Amino acid sequence: MARKRGTPQTDPYRMRALARAKEIKLLLLDVDGVLTDATLLYSDGSGESKSFHTKDGFGLRLLREAGISTGIITARKSEVVQRRAVELKMDYIHQGAIDKNNAFREIRKQSGLKPFEIAYMGDDWLDLVLLLQVGLAVAPADAEPEVLEAVHFITKRDGGHGAVRDCCNLLLESRDSLSKLLQKYKTR
Repeated sequence: MARKRGTPQTDPYRMRALARAKEIKLLLLDVDGVLTDATLLYSDGSGESKSFHTKDGFGLRLLREAGISTGIITARKSEVVQRRAVELKMDYIHQGAIDKNNAFREIRKQSGLKPFEIAYMGDDWLDLVLLLQVGLAVAPADAEPEVLEAVHFITKRDGGHGAVRDCCNLLLESRDSLSKLLQKYKTR
């Protein structure tokens, strides 16, 4: 289903996503295909490399400044992901979560948040179980078609190329925090 888009101020799809975003207190992310472009690079040894976009990292920092918690739920396990999550001061880190729903339930229990107060961003079928129950479901532009059909908001950028920043900007805009934070950085 193609979604018609108008200007940012008149696009009904965006306006509905902004209304949902106002309630969000926690953004959870998949990793491969969301924080990365889904490419896995293996070295001759046991090492693994991933590429992360700095704009995504800065967007997550802005969320923290605005009082919005962040976390990851990913089926894979990687030291590189752990390092990046710690660098970004993420509140929840669940790796090796083959059953993402169990990790989600655990986070809800720890945080005390209701599903409508949580956003999740995913790109593939493994993410559908969470995307279908959160208050704001988000996908990068290059997500699988079935995922794109299930979400409330599709970013303009692809996973690993600023898509998370698009999501962060939406959350900040919904609280009128985006322009305030921008002004803060202009006057530092």
